Amino acid sequence: MTDVATPTGAHALEADEHGHGTPSHHTATGVSNEKMAMWAFLGSECLLFGALISTYILYRHRSVPGHGPTPRQVYDIPFTSVSSFVLLMSSLTMVLALAAIQRGDHRRLRVWLVTTALLGSTFIAGQIYEFTTFVHEGMTIKTNVSSGAFFVLTGFHGVHVTLGIVMLLSLAGMSLRGTLPKERAEVVEIAGLYWHFVDIVWVVIFTVVYLIP
Repeated sequence: MTDVATPTGAHALEADEHGHGTPSHHTATGVSNEKMAMWAFLGSECLLFGALISTYILYRHRSVPGHGPTPRQVYDIPFTSVSSFVLLMSSLTMVLALAAIQRGDHRRLRVWLVTTALLGSTFIAGQIYEFTTFVHEGMTIKTNVSSGAFFVLTGFHGVHVTLGIVMLLSLAGMSLRGTLPKERAEVVEIAGLYWHFVDIVWVVIFTVVYLIP
C-alpha cells in the first residue's frame, strides 16, 4: 500500500471553480512571490527616478548663456497638460481591465487592456512630438546641462511607459489565446501596479519640471 502525501502550506494546490488545481506560491506576508517581486522592483524604480528628478532640480538653472534655450523657454505647457491627462485616464481603464477579469469578462478585459495601451501610445506620441519640436527650436540633449537633465529624465519615463504598453498588449494577446483565465487575475493586477506607478511618477515629473518655477 502506497501512502500519498498531500502538500500543505505555501505549496498546496488550491482547487479552482472547475476542479483544477493551481499552485499557490505565497510569502510569509500572504502576498504572492510575483507581487512581492513587483513591489521590490518598483521600490528600486523609486530610487532611480528620485535620483533623476534630483539631478534635474540641481541642474535646471545651470545653463551657459548663448548655448541654446533652456527647457523652460520652449515648454508648451497646455499641450503637455493634455498628454498628462490622457496618461492619467489610462489608470482608470487599467482598473476597469482588472475588474473585468475578476468578473470573468474576457471580452471587456481585452477592450480595456487595448484602450489602456492606446492611451499610453497617445502619450508617447505626444512626447515624441514635443521632443522633435524642442530639437527644431535648438534644444537638444547636448545643448546645456539643464536640457540634458530634462531629456534623460523624461526619456527614461517614456521608455518605462513603452515597456508598459508592450506588457498590456501581451496580456491582451494571452487573453485572446485563452491562456489568461480568471484564476490568473493577479497577473493583470501586477501589470496594473507597474502601470499605476509610471502614471504617478509622471505626475511628480510634470509638477517638478513643468509647473514649479
